[in-house]
Amino acid sequence: MRSVSSRCLPVVLCATTVTIATITTIATAGGLAHAQKADFPVRPVRVIVPLAPGGGSDIVARIAAVALAEVWGQSVLVDNRPGAGSAVGTAIAAKAPADGYTLLVSSSSIAITPALYKDLSFDMKRDFAPVSMLASQPSVLAVHAPVPATNVKELIALARAQPGKLAYGSAGPGSATHLGSELFRIAAGVDMLHLPYKSAGLATTALLAGEAQVLLTNMASVLPHLKGGKVRALGVTSLKRAALAPEIPTVAESGLPKFEYLTWYGMLVPAGTPKARIDTLHRDTERGLRMPQYLERFTQQGLDVFVTPPAEFGRFLAAEIAQWDAVVRKAGIKID
Repeated sequence: MRSVSSRCLPVVLCATTVTIATITTIATAGGLAHAQKADFPVRPVRVIVPLAPGGGSDIVARIAAVALAEVWGQSVLVDNRPGAGSAVGTAIAAKAPADGYTLLVSSSSIAITPALYKDLSFDMKRDFAPVSMLASQPSVLAVHAPVPATNVKELIALARAQPGKLAYGSAGPGSATHLGSELFRIAAGVDMLHLPYKSAGLATTALLAGEAQVLLTNMASVLPHLKGGKVRALGVTSLKRAALAPEIPTVAESGLPKFEYLTWYGMLVPAGTPKARIDTLHRDTERGLRMPQYLERFTQQGLDVFVTPPAEFGRFLAAEIAQWDAVVRKAGIKID
């Protein structure tokens, strides 16, 4: 992934876990909005999340929705529409009226989907206008404890000595764990066996059991198991060490220079939305996410919060789409 940290404006950085209720409606909050009357929004705003409740995109969207509700004094509704690796919900958002009342909040999956699904009813560049990056999160490269590698350099050497023998787990073909692992495999120049599972949780279970020897996944899945001795973390995939686990080196410093892979989250609107409305959405999103109570919620999830100008996010998204298209083609990944 293109560096988020070098292209975006940091608001605050990382840390652990908080429970976010997977409700559909975010209630109105009076808060800041009473101080000024505005012509937008004058009715509830819908936030489409093209992935299932409880995941990273859902959590980010719900925190942002509460923050915007407080800024606006208006209801903000979160609408989960999962399916086809985010393609179903993204298509719904693409066809929504371009008036600022329908937002799309999704993860980096929206940059991956175009490379995996060739018959999409939408085009990310043509049918959407960027509003802002919202947050990003590194993954952890971990191994089953008996694997004779204590750092990334040793893992690469082991994989090169035994091509096709080491198996890495994923949450399924085309998933973030799959694509992130392929990015690592290509960058390291190694051949590893892909073991797809139905979820990141099952892939983690496979790592604990030794069925999979390697796993690149979110920090929350791995960190609880480190003390048990069955799993060893070799590196985090950000360019800087994670505040949540500063004792774990980065992949870049421990064997694969310049390697970076982040799951990021962003906000878009249907193409044709007036620039003035996009500017309002960006300004109010930044205002909401800077409030301490919402910064804290992101921090507790181990998320780095970024708010970027729309044009900057647009350039970043275009670079991500190009990168993942190259990874999918080079790895020969096909979704049936």
